[in-house]
Amino acid sequence: MLTLYIENIICRSSAMDFNFCLNPKIRIFKRNYNNFVARISKSIIQMKKYAVYFSLAVVVLIGSTIYWKYSFTYSEGYRAGLLQKVSLKGNIFKTYEGEMILSSIQSNANVALASEKFFFSVINKEVALQLEKMQGGSVVVHYCEKNGTLPWRGESTYLVDSVKVNTNIRGY
Repeated sequence: MLTLYIENIICRSSAMDFNFCLNPKIRIFKRNYNNFVARISKSIIQMKKYAVYFSLAVVVLIGSTIYWKYSFTYSEGYRAGLLQKVSLKGNIFKTYEGEMILSSIQSNANVALASEKFFFSVINKEVALQLEKMQGGSVVVHYCEKNGTLPWRGESTYLVDSVKVNTNIRGY
């Protein structure tokens, strides 16, 4: 027992590796210990690799969700109707908001009988000023619909980017 203790101290204190110790028990322990450390270090490297892949997947998922919600154009088109109001509103972020009456049936006196309101936001100030001048008139607006709203972009998911006077007014 004393020789094992002394040999163990000599093997630890010397610059030699455990494998060169004379005691076979110490050599077996060192071999098992080295195998264990090698397996653990491989597992740690593999876990780090999976953690990096998982982090990248989370970042890509969050980025694509933000893009889909706030930048992706769900639909775009034109709407024609009577421009009822355009106003600058908001507590922190002032945005131009508008309202149009879309009429599907009009009477002989050119009054809308069956109508629907179209609420929209305007990002471009020049387009908002054009709309302010055309209030009460029949206009055609081009819009892009987004999946979500941002406070600095307006209250509506419909974003108007151009406007023109409607010269093709149908009388029923």
